[in-house]
Amino acid sequence: MEAGHKYLLFCSVLLSVTFSCYGDSFFNGNANLVLPGSYNIPWMSGIQNFRTLSLITFPGTHNSMAHYGGPEAECQVLSLRDQLRAGIRFLDLKVFALGDSLYVMHGIMYQHSTLKVVLDTVQAFLSEFKTEAVLIRVQPQFFDKNTVNQMVRNLLGNEQHVWVDSGMPTLGQVRGKIVFLQKSTFTLGIPLIDTDGKSNNKVSNVKDKDNKIIKQLNEATEACGGANAILTYSSGTGFGTLWGMFLTPKKVAEKVNPWLNQYLRQFYPNQPRPCFGIIAMDFPGIDLIQTVIGLNWWGQEAV
Repeated sequence: MEAGHKYLLFCSVLLSVTFSCYGDSFFNGNANLVLPGSYNIPWMSGIQNFRTLSLITFPGTHNSMAHYGGPEAECQVLSLRDQLRAGIRFLDLKVFALGDSLYVMHGIMYQHSTLKVVLDTVQAFLSEFKTEAVLIRVQPQFFDKNTVNQMVRNLLGNEQHVWVDSGMPTLGQVRGKIVFLQKSTFTLGIPLIDTDGKSNNKVSNVKDKDNKIIKQLNEATEACGGANAILTYSSGTGFGTLWGMFLTPKKVAEKVNPWLNQYLRQFYPNQPRPCFGIIAMDFPGIDLIQTVIGLNWWGQEAV
C-alpha cells in the first residue's frame, strides 16, 4: 500500500474513533465518561443572575441513581459525579425511609446509595463549581412517606447551601446551592408540575412516545416563567405492556435520544430560543446534554 493511502486510512480510522467518542453522542451506554478538553462543566456561569429558574432549560436524568436491577430497572450508566460534570442539573431520586436513613431505590431495587451520600456528592461538586445549582426531586416510596420531609430536614441540619422555600428564586440566589422541588407527599422546595400528570412512562410504540414528548414540551413552554418548576420525562419502558415487553429503558433511550436531539435542534434559529424547563432523560449522551443546555442561548453564543 502506498504511503499516501496508508496516511488516508490512518486519518479515516482516527476520525471514526474520534467521532465515536464525541460526535453524535446522544445516547450513552458507556460508564467511563470522557469529556473533551474544551468541555464547559460550569455552563450556568453564562446565565444572568436575574433569570428565574423557571426561565432556564435544564438537562436532567430520570431515576438518576438507577444503576442496578437488570435491564428493566437500569436507567443510567454514569455515576452521579460524572452526570454532574457532563452538565446534568436535575436529579430524580426515589427514597425509602428505614430507621434513621433514606435509601435510594428504583421500585424494590436498592441502588447502593443513601440520600446522604447523594447530597454529599452534589455539595462537593457545588463547592468546586460555585456558579452552578442542582435541582433535586425526592419521591418517597412505600411506607412512612410522611416522615421523609422531616428526615430530609434533619439530614440538612444547619446547611446554608440549600433552597427549601416554595418561592421561585433567581439563579443568583441559588448559585452553589441544592434546590429542592416539591410534589405530592414531599413538601420541601419549589412546587413542581410534571407535564405527564399521571407519570405513566409505559411505551409500546416509540413513535407514539415521540409524539407524547412533543405534546409535553409544548405544555412546558407555555408554563415556563411562572411560579412552578416544569418537568418533562423523555424516558420510558415497555415493561408491563404487551407489544413493548422488549423495550427496556435503554432500548427506548437508544431510539428516543437521537430523535429528541434533532427535535430540540430545530429551535436553534429562534431568537430567543424557547424555554422547556427540566428535561429528564435516560442514558443521555454529552451531545444531547449540550443541545439541551444550548437552548439557553442564541445567536453567536450557540453551542
